[in-house]
Amino acid sequence: MNAPLRLADLTARTILDSRGYPTLEARARLADGTMLRAAVPAGASTGAHEAVELRDHDEAYSGRGVRAAVAGVHERIAPLLTGHDWPDLASLDRALAQADGTGDYSRLGANAVVAVSMLAARGFAHAAGLSLHEWIARASGARERLPVPHFNVLNGGAHAANDLEFQEFMIAPVAAGSEENAVRIGAEVYHALAALVRRRFGSAGLGDEGGFAPPVSDPRAALDLLVEAITDAGYPPGVGQVAIALDPAANSFHLGDGRYRINGIELDRTGLVDYYLGLLEDYPIRSLEDGFAEDDPGGWIALAGAAGGRVQLVGDDLYVTDPARIRAGFEAGYSDAALIKPNQIGTVSQTLEAIRTAHELGMACMISHRSGETWDPFIADLAVGTGAGQLKSGAPARGERVAKYNRLTEIELDHPGLPYGVQ
Repeated sequence: MNAPLRLADLTARTILDSRGYPTLEARARLADGTMLRAAVPAGASTGAHEAVELRDHDEAYSGRGVRAAVAGVHERIAPLLTGHDWPDLASLDRALAQADGTGDYSRLGANAVVAVSMLAARGFAHAAGLSLHEWIARASGARERLPVPHFNVLNGGAHAANDLEFQEFMIAPVAAGSEENAVRIGAEVYHALAALVRRRFGSAGLGDEGGFAPPVSDPRAALDLLVEAITDAGYPPGVGQVAIALDPAANSFHLGDGRYRINGIELDRTGLVDYYLGLLEDYPIRSLEDGFAEDDPGGWIALAGAAGGRVQLVGDDLYVTDPARIRAGFEAGYSDAALIKPNQIGTVSQTLEAIRTAHELGMACMISHRSGETWDPFIADLAVGTGAGQLKSGAPARGERVAKYNRLTEIELDHPGLPYGVQ
C-alpha cells in the first residue's frame, strides 16, 4: 500500500547546469517539514520526438532562460498539487499531463514537469519510509541491481570542439564484480588516458561530459587510445572484461537519404554497416547506440540484421524513452535495447512505463544522464531500482558526473548483497 503524499508548498528556481546554461530546480516542503529538491538536466544532442523544454527565447542566457518554466511551477503547478493527498505518483503525474494538455509538455515545459515529478517520487519514498531506489523497485515491480557504469572518457560530436563525428567513447567494467571496483577501474583508466592524451597531444581538453577531446577525427584513432589506456591501467580489454561502448549519435553526421560522413568519407547504409562491423571485429565493443539516424529505419534494420547478437544495439533518439516508440521499434526489429532519460518523456511514471515495456519485450535498458547535468543523482537510484543493469553518466570526473557514481557506491555500501552487472 502506497502512503499518500501531501505537498505543503512547491516552488522552483533557475540554476545553472554543467554547461553553464540555465535549468530548473524544484523545491517542496512536506507537512512534516521535510524539504525535497530535484533538478532537471538538459541535452545538447536531442531527438526530434522528445518532450519539449520551455525556454524564454529572449536576450537572457542567449534565449535559453527558464523564467517562464519557473513561473509555471509557481502559478499553475503549485496550486494544482499542493494541499491535496495524492495516493500515488501515477495520479500526480496524470494531473500534470492533463494540466499541460499538449502531449509533449510544451505548455508547462518538460523541464518543469519532470523536475516536479522527480521531486514527488522522492516525496512518496519518504512517505513510505524507503530510500528512493527501494521505492522505485516497489513501484516498478523490479529486482534491484547495481548497474555497470559506462564512463564516457572520450568526447566528440555535439559534445566537444574537435573533428570527431562519433559523440561518445565509453569504457564499461563489465567484470568488476562490484560498484566500488567498477568506479575504481573507471577512474584508473580515465587517468591513464589523461597521461596518454597529454603525452601524445600536449594537452587534455574536456568535452561537455568530462571526457577528453583530443584533436583526432578518426574513430579508430580514438578507439586505439581507449585500448591503450585500458592496458596501461593494468586491465584486460575485452567484451567480458573492460569493454568499450560507443554512441556515434548518427543524427549529427547523417547527410540525408541514407548517406553519412565519417572522417571525411561518405558512406551509404551498406557502407556504414560494414564500417561498424569492422570496428566490432577489431575492438572489444559491447554496445552501439544510435548507429543510424532516427529517421533512417532502413539503416537500423540493416545494422540489426548484420550485427544483431554480436553487440547490444541501443536506440536513443529513435525511442526518446517513449513506451509506444520502444514497442514499435522492437516490432520493426530496430534494436534490442533502449536508452532511458526521464526528461525525454516528461514524468517519472512514463519513464517507469518505458522501462517496463522494454523489459516485457526482452529488451535491455541503459539509464542515461544528459550533456547538461546537475547535482541531482536521481538516475543512479533509477538504475538500481529498476534493475536496469547499465548506466552512463559521463566521465569519472566533474561533480555533476561523479555525483551519480558516488551515489551508486553509497547504495552498495548501505545495501550489501545487491547483485552487480548487466542482466
